[in-house]
This record gives sequence, structure tokens and C-alpha cells, in this order.
Amino acid sequence: MKKILFKQLQNGKNLYQIKKATDGSAGFDLLAALDNEININPQESVLIPCGFSLQMPNGVEAQVRPRSGIALKNCVTVLNSPGTIDADYRGEIAVILINHGKKIFNVQRGMRIAQLVFMQLPDIELTASDKLSGTKRGTGGFGSTGVK
Repeated sequence: MKKILFKQLQNGKNLYQIKKATDGSAGFDLLAALDNEININPQESVLIPCGFSLQMPNGVEAQVRPRSGIALKNCVTVLNSPGTIDADYRGEIAVILINHGKKIFNVQRGMRIAQLVFMQLPDIELTASDKLSGTKRGTGGFGSTGVK
């Protein structure tokens, strides 16, 4: 098991219990660490602070992912989903929320706005090459295989 350190910041005091919502949850909830509520207008994106920072070992990344209920009910999601937090980042974790809906979305202190999933990264070495092997797909992309 990898040890990840969780540092609660001043704006995150009394928000976190550092646990998953259920035993079967893949991610940890990210909460809005706001002093005042924020309205996200339609077609607007806002950076929401979460009130903590992390120390992860090399070879581990944290992915910021949307919460399905907020996306379905409000058309609000994480803009750069999944957002990657690198192991050497020590700043405050924050979430870029975007409102794709037609109504203003209100974010209040302590609201569960996204989730954080930790992933083990593969050990990879990129090697320069002048030639790659051929495949049936070749260079076809962006819908080249169809939808059915």
C-alpha cells in the first residue's frame, strides 16, 4: 500500500474526514473550501479551491474527475477531465468546474464538487524510432472506425 500524505489548509479546516463515501467508492470526494458561495454562470468556468494539499510518492498520480449527479442534474462538470495532479505538486488541490447548463450553478462551502482517484503509473521508457509497425487501423483516427 502506498502512503499519501494529506495536509489540511486553513480554508479546509473542519471539512474533511479523509475517507471515501462508501466502501465501494473508487474516489475520495473533493469539497469546496470557500469562504463565500460562488455562482457559476452558464458557459462559465471557475477554479474552486479544495482546502488541502498532497504528498504522493513518485509513480502515483491523482485524477480529478466529475461527480455524475452534478453532471446529470446540472450539466456541470470538471473542465479538464480528468485533471492530473503530479506527484511533485505540493500546492492546494483545486477543481475547474464548467457550467454547460442554462441555469446558474451555486457552489457552497463543503459541497462535494468532484472526486479524486489515485492511479499507479506504469514504468515507461520512450525510445526514438524512424519506423513503426503497421496495423489495420494505421493512421486513421477521430471516428475512422465508425460508430456501429
